[in-house]
Amino acid sequence: MRAVQITQTGGPEVLQLADVPLAEPAFGEVVVRHRAIGVNFIDVYHRTGLYTQPLPLVLGTEGAGVVEAVGAGVTHVTVGDRVAYATVKPGSYADARIVDGKHVVRLPDAIDFTIAAGMMLKGLTVQYLLHRTSHRLEAGDHCVWHAAAGGVGLIACQWASALGYQVIATAGSKEKCDLALAHGASHAIDYRTEDVVARVKEITGGAKVKAVFDPVGKDTWDRSLDCLAPFGLMVSFGNASGAVPAIELGQLMQKGALYVTRPSLGTHTADGEVTRQMAADLFAVVTNGSVKINVEQTYALADVAQAHRALEARVTTGSTVLLP
Repeated sequence: MRAVQITQTGGPEVLQLADVPLAEPAFGEVVVRHRAIGVNFIDVYHRTGLYTQPLPLVLGTEGAGVVEAVGAGVTHVTVGDRVAYATVKPGSYADARIVDGKHVVRLPDAIDFTIAAGMMLKGLTVQYLLHRTSHRLEAGDHCVWHAAAGGVGLIACQWASALGYQVIATAGSKEKCDLALAHGASHAIDYRTEDVVARVKEITGGAKVKAVFDPVGKDTWDRSLDCLAPFGLMVSFGNASGAVPAIELGQLMQKGALYVTRPSLGTHTADGEVTRQMAADLFAVVTNGSVKINVEQTYALADVAQAHRALEARVTTGSTVLLP
């Protein structure tokens, strides 16, 4: 089969299309023949070596397609089923791949493959952030969501709005702010031209917010903490601008006895039953129209380097999908 792999870390130029063998599934495994493949910023971390993986490596953590084979012990899907998955183990930039069965879920007929590939990792991330992490938020509460015009952010604006939260979105242009507003954000701040912390104080009447959701990392760390009300929750779930600085516990005390967490999708989806319930929540809000998935960029598998360049330049909105 064709697969995009790297033999060394580096820029988009290290992405190489190659012919690689496809093994038989072992116990608990599923072979998925891809119809569409999701592209996410974690793929960039793997490519650059920020998140270390053994080489050579086929990148990619999500996809959608048809079950081609199942290993012993797999009972929740069968050959011919339409399925989708998100997993922390790379390998989806390929015509097909073997996936641990606990990450594979049946895909409703109402959701097509391209949409599914653009939403699994991002949508499951929003599910655990809103339903399994932010326990303090109640309807009417304000929260800040950075990079709100990206794939995760646009899902989050819609889903959080459906839950009754007042999302203060941040993004890097007026166009991206308008996009976040169109997807349910209550307010939007252009961080390139506005003082984020001052605007958050203005919007909340000085009270600031109960939670900040931050996939950006180093560049937004300090302002994120300064947006939080006493006892507020800082949720750091990505490093698009680089790793966050070391945390000084005294700083959290000085800023209002703040809470900080660094969750991961892999921890939340370690159990297959939990994964299927999280996916059911995601499929429900997509099929009932509460959340619309924006696949704004599609590329052929062979053009994956272009997709990575666009992602790193922060010129993309919504989801990016590869078509094998």
